[in-house]
Amino acid sequence: MPSFKIKVKWGKELFQDVEVNTDEEPMVFKAQLFALTGVQPERQKIMLKGAILGDASWDKVKLRDNAMVLMMGTKDEDMPSMPVEKTKFVEDMDEHELNKALEMPAGLQNLGNTCYMNAVIQCLKTVPELRTSLSNYSGRVNLAQGSDAESITAALRDLYKTMDTGSTIPPIIMLQVLHNAFPLFAERGEQGGYKQQDANECWYQMLRMLQQKTEALSESSKGNAIEQFMGIECETEMKCAETDDEPAKKDVEKFLLFNCYIDKDVKYLHTGLKNRLLETGLEKHSDVLGRTAQYNKTLTITRLPGYLTITMMRFQFKAKEAVNAKILKDIKFPVMLDMFDMCAPDLQEKLKPMRTKFKDYEDWLVETVGKAKGKGESTKQEKLTQDLPLEECEDWSFPGDKGSNNSGYYCLQAVLTHKGRSSNSGHYVGWVRNKADTWLKCDDDEVSPVHEEDVLKLSGGGDWHTAYILLYAPRRLPKNRGGDESTASTTPAAAAEGGEKMETS
Repeated sequence: MPSFKIKVKWGKELFQDVEVNTDEEPMVFKAQLFALTGVQPERQKIMLKGAILGDASWDKVKLRDNAMVLMMGTKDEDMPSMPVEKTKFVEDMDEHELNKALEMPAGLQNLGNTCYMNAVIQCLKTVPELRTSLSNYSGRVNLAQGSDAESITAALRDLYKTMDTGSTIPPIIMLQVLHNAFPLFAERGEQGGYKQQDANECWYQMLRMLQQKTEALSESSKGNAIEQFMGIECETEMKCAETDDEPAKKDVEKFLLFNCYIDKDVKYLHTGLKNRLLETGLEKHSDVLGRTAQYNKTLTITRLPGYLTITMMRFQFKAKEAVNAKILKDIKFPVMLDMFDMCAPDLQEKLKPMRTKFKDYEDWLVETVGKAKGKGESTKQEKLTQDLPLEECEDWSFPGDKGSNNSGYYCLQAVLTHKGRSSNSGHYVGWVRNKADTWLKCDDDEVSPVHEEDVLKLSGGGDWHTAYILLYAPRRLPKNRGGDESTASTTPAAAAEGGEKMETS
C-alpha cells in the first residue's frame, strides 16, 4: 500500500507526519486537511514542486516520505464579506434562488452512490433531541483507519453544524469515517466507483455508533440519547408448539428499529407492525423433546420511545441472483399512528390518562373550531399543533423516563424512500416534514418543497420512490385547550387542506 508521512505547510502553520494513502482518491487527503485546517476541500490548492493536486488522481503529484506540500486556501470565517446584492424579486428567481429565498435547508452532494448516507443524515437531522446531545459531545474526528464511534459521532455533529449555514456541502469527512468504521460501505464496483449500499443498514449502524457516545438528557434511566429517545423495549415469550410439557420462556428484548413484516395480506402499516409481534415456525433445540422443534415467539411492547423508527421489510435475499430483491407491494402508512393495541396491558394503563386528554382536545376542536370555521378545519388545527413550541405543549414523556412516549400517538416526521429493484442499486431520497402540510424532498443536493399528499403517495405499488424507513415523532398536545380559544388563535393560520386520520386495525 503506497502510504507516506509528509509535511503540509499552510500559511504560518506546519503540520508534521500527515499520513497519506495514494491508493485513495485525493479528496480523502483533502478531507484530512479540512479536519486539520477548517478549509473546505473546494477551496484548497495543494502544490508540490509546482504541480497542483487534482480531485481525481495523484498523477501530477509524486509523493515520498517527508515531502513538503504547500496548501493555499482560506476558511469560511476568514473570507472577505461579499458586496450587498441588488434586490431580486421572487418572480425573477430561478429554482435554486427561490429555494434559497424560502430558507431551504442544506443539501448534501452525492460523492458517488452515497445517496443512501445522505438520505439517512437528512432524516435523523429532524430529531431535535439528537441534535442537542450531539452539540454536547466534545470528541474529535480521527481519520485513521479503524476509527469508529467517536469519529462518527463527532463527524455527524460537525456536519449538522455546517448544514445549519444553509449551504450545500460535500459530506467528505462523514463518508470517510463511515468507510473506516464499516469497510463494507467502501466497496467499489468494476468501474472503480463506490457501490450502492443499503440505507437501512447505514441507519442502524449509525445509531449503534451514536449509542456508544451520545449522553442521555435529564430525567432518564437510559445511558445514552439513542436508547432514551429511540429505544423500543418488548417482553417476549417463547413457547414450543409441539409440546405443552415445556414451560414458556420469558425475556426482554430491546430494539432501535421496529420492523413491518409484509405478506400477501398486508395492505396497511398497522397490520404489518402487528405481524412483527408474532413469529411462528422458529426452530431450536427442545430439552424436553430431545430434538429440534418448532417454536412460536410473541412480543408485547413495554416501552415506546418518543421517536419510532419503522423499517418496511421490502427486501428478500435471492440466492440465485445474489441480490436483495424488492417487494413492490403498496402498503399504506398514516400521518398519525396509534401504537396502543401493540402494548402490554401494564403500559396501556399508563398510556390512558394522556390519551383521555387527547380525546378531550379532539372533541373540543370539533365542537368549537369545527362549528365556527367549517368541516375539516378542526383536523387542520389539530395537525398544526405539531408546529407549536415545546413550552406550549404538554410533556410527551412519562415522569422519570424522559424520551418515552406517554400516549401511544405519533405523527409522521420523515420518510426514507428507495427507487429501484434491489437495496444495493437504485436511488435513495429523504423526505422530511417542514411545517403544516409542507414537506421537503431531500434528493442529495436538491432540496425542494412538496405537499403532504405527495409523501403519502410513496406507499409503493410500482417503480416510483417507495417508503423504506418511516420516522414518527411524538404527537403534541397544547397546554391551552378545552374551551380556551387561545389554542386556535396561536396556531398558524395558513393550514393545508386535508388530513390523515388515525389508522386502525
